[in-house]
Amino acid sequence: MDNKKAWVVTVNMGYGHQRTVYPIKDLAFDEKLIIANDYEGIPKKDKRIWESTRMFYEFISRSKRIPLIGESIFSLYDKFQKIQGFYPKRDLSKPTLGLKQMSSLIRKGWGKDLISKLKEKPLPLITSFFIPAFMAEASNYPGDIFCIVCDADVSRSWASLEPAKSRIKYFAPNSWVANRLKLYGVKEKNVFLTGYPLPIENIGTEKAEILKRDLSHRILNLDPKREYYQQYKVLIDKHIGSLPKKSDHVLTIMFAIGGAGAQKEIAIKYVKSLAGKIKKKEIKVILSAGIRKKIKKYFLESIEKLGLKKNFNKNIEIVFSEKIEDYFKDFNKKLRKSDLLWTKPSELSFYTGLGIPIIMAPSIGSQEDFNRKWLLALGAGIPQENPAYANEWVFDYLNSGRFAEAIMDGFIEVEKMGTYNIQKICLG
Repeated sequence: MDNKKAWVVTVNMGYGHQRTVYPIKDLAFDEKLIIANDYEGIPKKDKRIWESTRMFYEFISRSKRIPLIGESIFSLYDKFQKIQGFYPKRDLSKPTLGLKQMSSLIRKGWGKDLISKLKEKPLPLITSFFIPAFMAEASNYPGDIFCIVCDADVSRSWASLEPAKSRIKYFAPNSWVANRLKLYGVKEKNVFLTGYPLPIENIGTEKAEILKRDLSHRILNLDPKREYYQQYKVLIDKHIGSLPKKSDHVLTIMFAIGGAGAQKEIAIKYVKSLAGKIKKKEIKVILSAGIRKKIKKYFLESIEKLGLKKNFNKNIEIVFSEKIEDYFKDFNKKLRKSDLLWTKPSELSFYTGLGIPIIMAPSIGSQEDFNRKWLLALGAGIPQENPAYANEWVFDYLNSGRFAEAIMDGFIEVEKMGTYNIQKICLG
């Protein structure tokens, strides 16, 4: 595959779309990911449209925290992106008003400059956002057009105005998305059930040797009384193999904050509750600040206020990088020795396929509501309880074996080879 490359296109709105293509970065021509809303030479007109979209997205993500009016603002927006109930099965191919408006902008030239540049070398085009895919199709891009879906269900916006006539091919992370796209009118031959692209550095080869090794240590931390192991030894032996005598790390929780910075306060409420155990070195906490200096500063100030400065970089850490690819690299490295992932049910929901239980913070938007529903159906997601009492309920779940059960539910049920499957389909 060294001689086979593709254009890998994403957008920098939050972390989700960029995180989705990070595992396939080695496929990118010249080893460069193309940011559709922020590439060199982007026309000012195109930039303005993208910027207004990004700023609106970030405002909406934070709006729930606005006293009195926040919930109303968000609810109004969410109606426009709402995913309809799956049942009864019916034709959902009618385009939404938002999709019509977006398509009108594309017909008027939005994105034409980007696609004209890519046409100079018509490699397969892989994107983690539907708009660049629509732009490519509208400009008669000569190469294959692939779109990776990064949620457990998908709104009508992801399929084109006339999906039955479209040649865009979709990589579905689960069967829910695959079936939903067909209800929207996408041709069955254009839907591939690949699984979500998880990072290779957390998996290893297709034998998943790195994943299984990490999992063998994680399950020791999340089943301290061996409650789960005693009941399901045969299952563990079959899927993971023999376990080591002792875990190579202390019980570790990672808190992942979204790109818009929402819910950072909740993470600190958890840390405050767990502060005593952090000081006693009974637990380690990793705070993921992403690439936002303001969030890093907020975490540092909070750590000091909670009297945890002496524990910094020992039993409490911050993951931060100025460049997003460095952040993803460091995040994935820290995740290997993390046992629980606390996050809103974003694209990180699929990381439960790595055998990591997801403690679900409140969802933001219709897509995340469906991600939550999917995690609950799997048994791999656990709704957060009151953060103020995390020092109680986290350990009740731990001692009961519930977290260990969630490990296996995610690991067994979720497709882990999405990255490899996408590579094979795109490049043959």
